[in-house]
Formats: sequence, C-alpha cells, structure tokens
Amino acid sequence: MSGGTIAAPQLSDAERANGDMVWMAIPPLAISTFFYGMRPVLLCLAASLTALLCDHLVSWLRAKPHDRRDNSSIPAALVLTMLMPATVHYYIVVVSVMTATLLGKHAFGGAGHYPFNPAAFGYAVATVSWPEEVLSYPAPFTRLGLLEAGETTMMENFSHTLRAGGVPNVSLFNLVLGNYAGPIGATSVLVLVACAMFFWMRRDITLSLPCGFLLACALVAWFYPRVNTLGLEPPWLYIETRLISLEYELPSGALVYAAVFLINEPCTRPKNTRAHFAYGMILGFMTMMFRYFGTYDTGVCFAVLAVNALTEPLDRIFDSFDHGIFTRRRA
Repeated sequence: MSGGTIAAPQLSDAERANGDMVWMAIPPLAISTFFYGMRPVLLCLAASLTALLCDHLVSWLRAKPHDRRDNSSIPAALVLTMLMPATVHYYIVVVSVMTATLLGKHAFGGAGHYPFNPAAFGYAVATVSWPEEVLSYPAPFTRLGLLEAGETTMMENFSHTLRAGGVPNVSLFNLVLGNYAGPIGATSVLVLVACAMFFWMRRDITLSLPCGFLLACALVAWFYPRVNTLGLEPPWLYIETRLISLEYELPSGALVYAAVFLINEPCTRPKNTRAHFAYGMILGFMTMMFRYFGTYDTGVCFAVLAVNALTEPLDRIFDSFDHGIFTRRRA
C-alpha cells in the first residue's frame, strides 16, 4: 500500500495459466465455428456455466463463500468440451462437466489438490458411457442446428482407418488446417501450434513435456506403424510407409491438442521441471499403447489418468537426483 492506494492482488502462476487457457480456447473454437456454425460455441457456454454452478454448489454445501480466485473449473470444462464432436448432445456435456468438476476436482479437495486431470476424467467417463455419441464426428462444413444437430451423416476419425491398417484419404494441407472430421477444437494443427507458442512465451508450459510426449508417440509410430499392417520390421526398411505413419498418427486422436491443452495442467504434472521430459515420454508411450491395443482411438485421456499416478514418484526421483548433485558439488 502506497499513498493510500491498495495494490491489486497478484495472480498466482496457476490462476494466470488458467486465464490464458480460456483465452486460447477461442482460436480453435473459431475454426470449429467456421466449420459447423454456432453450435460449438453454445456447447462451450453450457459447459462453462455448468462448471461455475458446480463450484457455487460445493461452496454452498460446505457453508463457505465461493473463492473467486479459483478459476480452474472453466478451463477444464472448455478443454473437455473441445474434445467432443460438434453434434454431441447438451446433456452429455453437462453430465461430463459435472463429473469432472464434482468428482474429478472437488471430491479431492478442490483446486490444487486433485491428483488426476479433471478434464481427462470427465472425457473418459463420457467416452465409456456414450461411445457412439462421443467418437463419431460430422464432416466439416455441415451446418448444425443450435439445439438439435438433426439428421447428420456421422464419420469416425481417420485414426479408425489406421487401426484397420489403411491409409486415410486426407491431404497434408487439410491435416494442417483441420479440414477433416474430428473433435471441436482438436483438428487444426496450425492453430494448436500457435496456441502452444503463446503458452510457452507466457511460461504457462515447458516445451520439454509436450516434446517428450510427441517424441514418444512418433517413435512408436515409426518403429511399429499401423499403416499397411507393417508391424515390427527393421526400422530402416519401408521408410515411405513409416513417414506416412507419422503423417497420420500424430495429427489424429487429439495428440497435438492434448500436448498443448491437456498434459500441461499445472496441478497434475510434475512440479520438478526436470521430470517433465520423462513424464512426457511415459505419457506418449502409454497413449500409443491405448490407441494400438485399447478400445478407443482417443486413448490419450485414459493414458493421462494412468500416468498422473506417476507424478509424485517422478518428483521424488528427480528431487533426490538434484539433491545428490547439489550435495556432491558442495562436497
């Protein structure tokens, strides 16, 4: 306080990162609006309102005032909703956001205390409960009704073609721009990379985590490509097939989206930044295992929930390693 003026409270790193997450949800949402109309915007508004009401409900049940500085529920709701197709019913969005906020966040003590990513938890519940709704997508430039999607031709993501050993009929240009059937905010690689650069410049993310994640995914796709059912052949053979595998595996299944918006969640990633690359590598490998051998093509959310359990052990390992180096240097 100076000259009778009270300084405004400073935002914590987590609060600032959550605010940036909300702003950076706008570019991929704008792309989806261009493809499908205003329905994706209404879905995200419904998700945000549901998350806000859940926060107020928990505060009322605990007989405590709502913490206005806790801004983690809305970005989690947006991240979850943008993994859905534009045709998803509103009740699925509401139920999955309620699950993420009430069970994934508040059941563990609220902001800063949950061990598992709430957005990944809510999406996993929705996928298991309504797989046909969540994993089928409309073609781009399909105009959808605001309240009901209507009679719409639905398509599976081209990762389903990879699972069958085929080659998707999507050009590299359309892959970069996001002009193919997929989740609301997870198709345009160009927009997602721009969002990642913004987060990095704002120091909301460290590049070592998404780089480790995408590197592990790329290595699995290179050594064990699903294209043409190549399988485990010597990695220096069939180079063209392996390049095609990389071209289609990395943009599909919301991998790039997860690398930018999902895996860098401040509460569930390791606190020790030296552990981020190892955490990303483990997460990338587990993601590809879920995609290759699991039931659902978008296996990244299940991998996130599984690898979240390793956050504490990785922090302890790298903390002890750093402490050992510091002790030897002092000696």
